[in-house]
Amino acid sequence: MIRTLFSLMGSPLLVAATIPSTPDLGTAEGKCRSNESGPSFLVDVEGLKDRSGKLKLEIYPANDADFLEDDNVLISAGKTFRRVEQPVPASGAARLCVRVPSAGRYAVSVLHDRDGNRTFNWRVDGIGFAGNPGLGWRKPAASDASATARPGPTQIRIVMNYRRGLGMRPIR
Repeated sequence: MIRTLFSLMGSPLLVAATIPSTPDLGTAEGKCRSNESGPSFLVDVEGLKDRSGKLKLEIYPANDADFLEDDNVLISAGKTFRRVEQPVPASGAARLCVRVPSAGRYAVSVLHDRDGNRTFNWRVDGIGFAGNPGLGWRKPAASDASATARPGPTQIRIVMNYRRGLGMRPIR
């Protein structure tokens, strides 16, 4: 929501009113329909450490300024943010589907929230990104963590990374 405010000088200023953050932001827009045929990512998650907790898939604009920004800030500014969350399957393949606004390039992250607290805890949880960039102790560049969605479903593979020694890397 954008409001026009007037300063003491009488010139208009645009100020974004930030909406409160909740775990549900972006979920209605991100939820795939049965037999989704529109622009979306079908994400195969590989290299899970275990079958505990939930998987949280998030979509961001493919630029460094917006990548991993707070969901409420992005939505308030009218920028793309989508989220899908589901329990880790007890067995078999882990696949998530998330809708995107249109075909194009987006930054994509998957959190394996093993402790269920809805935030990334580098000591416990796993993280992965489109493009499967190598991780150290910093977030990857948005360009390295992005994928291009086609007009229909686009399949991508994300390998999870967990704390190992002095860094974050795949288990295998």
